[in-house]
Amino acid sequence: MSNRRIRIRRARTHNLQDLDVDVPRSQVVVFVGVSGSGKSSLVFDTIAAEASYQLHETFPPYLRNRLPKWTRPEVGEIGGLSPVVVIDQRRLGGNARSTVGTITDTWTYLRLLFSRVSTPHVGESSHFSFNDPAGMCPTCSGIGEVMASAVDRFIDLDRSLREGAVLLPGFAVSGYWYTNFADIGVFDVDKPLRHWSRTERDALLYGIGSAGSLADRLPKGYQGVVERFERIYLRTSDDMNDRKKETLAKFTRSKVCPDCCGDRLNKASRAATVLGHTIGEMARMEVDELAELVTGVSDATVAPVVAALTERLQAMITIGLGYLHLGRATTTLSGGESQRIKTVKHLGSSLTEMLYVFDEPTVGLHPHDISSMTELLKQLRDKGNSVLVVEHDPAVMAIADQIIEVGPLAGAHGGTLVYQGSFRGLGTAGTATTAALSQRRPIKDDPRTPRGHITVADATRNNLKNVTVDIPTGVTTVLTGVAGSGKSSLASELVAQHDAVVIDQKQVSTNRRSTPITYTGIATPIRKVFARHNQVPAGLFSANSEGACPQCKGLGTVATDLAFMEDQETVCEACQGRRFTPEVLEYRVDGLSIADIDDLTVTDAIDRLSDRTVTKALRHLDEVGLGYLRLGQPLTSLSGGECQRVKIAKELRDSIDPTLYILDEPTTGLHLRDIDTLLSHLDSLVDHGHTVVLIEHNLDVIRQADWIIDLGPGPGKHGGQILYQGPVAGITSTATAEALHETV
Repeated sequence: MSNRRIRIRRARTHNLQDLDVDVPRSQVVVFVGVSGSGKSSLVFDTIAAEASYQLHETFPPYLRNRLPKWTRPEVGEIGGLSPVVVIDQRRLGGNARSTVGTITDTWTYLRLLFSRVSTPHVGESSHFSFNDPAGMCPTCSGIGEVMASAVDRFIDLDRSLREGAVLLPGFAVSGYWYTNFADIGVFDVDKPLRHWSRTERDALLYGIGSAGSLADRLPKGYQGVVERFERIYLRTSDDMNDRKKETLAKFTRSKVCPDCCGDRLNKASRAATVLGHTIGEMARMEVDELAELVTGVSDATVAPVVAALTERLQAMITIGLGYLHLGRATTTLSGGESQRIKTVKHLGSSLTEMLYVFDEPTVGLHPHDISSMTELLKQLRDKGNSVLVVEHDPAVMAIADQIIEVGPLAGAHGGTLVYQGSFRGLGTAGTATTAALSQRRPIKDDPRTPRGHITVADATRNNLKNVTVDIPTGVTTVLTGVAGSGKSSLASELVAQHDAVVIDQKQVSTNRRSTPITYTGIATPIRKVFARHNQVPAGLFSANSEGACPQCKGLGTVATDLAFMEDQETVCEACQGRRFTPEVLEYRVDGLSIADIDDLTVTDAIDRLSDRTVTKALRHLDEVGLGYLRLGQPLTSLSGGECQRVKIAKELRDSIDPTLYILDEPTTGLHLRDIDTLLSHLDSLVDHGHTVVLIEHNLDVIRQADWIIDLGPGPGKHGGQILYQGPVAGITSTATAEALHETV
């Protein structure tokens, strides 16, 4: 029976407290617990990490060097593992060439189909690849878009040339190019550009060819501002430095390629058809429509190709992604969509005895859509696999064969096994999850009165059907609807038409030296406290300066280059991971060394450190439920939900003028118990005069909003309409209304 469970003894990764647990195999096991309790430390950083490490060790060094790096967990004993597939929430990202079609391999099958039976015949499948010179559009190099000057951003019409009306780098009054248009005697340098004639502005911007009657007065070889900018920035092939990238981002925009009209392919490949449709037209069809169409290909010679393509498309439909199209850029997918895309390849897998690990698979799913994901989890189990899920949604807990709760609280107060058993048994277990499951928040009966409204007008982004909607100000508005209904598109249009602060789940920092200490700005006050108490220079207490351990340069770890083998990162032997020299570690404040400060949690630091500047800066992190973070914890290690809450803390700290805040699923990674904390801080933003707009599926958050805008009725082409807007209590006859009333 030992091989029917994953046996873990004395797990100590992160905050795990010598945890012992036997996880059953061939079952759906859901891991629950408050945010920061140690769930992910157990599932991802212990079980998945050890399984991946042991599998990778069986490969030759050459291959290991090209596989993801896994650090072995701190654990006394672990057994009963099998090859692991980790399906997390990280957005797929990718570059401009990565699409839903390429990431799911459906584009490969579609290319193969066209190369065999299209009319006229064009050539091999490479001729239908926008990533291959044989197939790509020569104008846009297969991107489907070209970069164009955003001329409206080049000038400030309310300024004169002498006041810096030309906003481009190098064109300001003191810039290199200023004299080329200001000193030629043609333009009035003291008159605001708004009062110039159209001809004068065109001459300034576009040069002699657009100067009309002014052409004869312009010096030979004169180039307009736009001509010079495009020559310098758009027609050079030199490497991009950060400054040039920043300039391009600010003063250009993408537009559809004028030659291929977004199809990405050359003329011959764009002309070929199958069933009367070009491959570009098929790429723009929604997956469910395309799946139905390709079944009409009756040529027996390509039957295996059609079968493979149909199977992959049906897998996408099964998992609730039928509203996507194959040409959709992966960079535009949400975290939840990215996660479901990753699962597509595993639906048809014949492998068994695998270990599948999911991180909140219901992220981005409307309650109406969750059953498709839970059915997938059960399908994977029924094929003989073990399915481990970190999740907060009660609907996923309800289908689990076993629940394991880690806790009881977060950080140093978590990391122990507090419950293991059935979902029914969890109801009387007396844990934090037990209490949260028994709580049901009512619909707000006294919503705030809006101060006014801002209008999103004539929105046609993605699937929006010429939507015009008023967003009330001074209140909390929630955008709801099934996955793919147009919520994110409406939010993007809101950002495009109005100034807004977007609080998303992207990493706070990519610098491994960035920690809560540096992010909150308390590094300098802490150094000053240590310097004042010990009468030594403050620079001694910086891990980036003279006090840093010379061996690891203040990182606490040392990476060893093993040539053709993977780099090995180990704790620095000189400082034992403490980052500072022994001399610096001798200095104390209230019994703590500077390295001890790194090991404090945010909550502990507020209690133990007496400096008001420090405690005030940390308090907002504690208030948004991140009190369990260690002060020295790299921000690169935070989850998407944690990153978002760090940003909320920053806005609570820094916000002054009334601002429009847009949050994308702020409950991601939050235990049910922590939702009240989130709601109180969103209320705090509104109480300070701000406007909050949420994209959210969590029913408790929806019930507590002041205003709801529900989109649908379905995904993709079946959505994009406003079904209801108004107080939450008034919503009826939609999927969201049904979900709200089902669980009250």
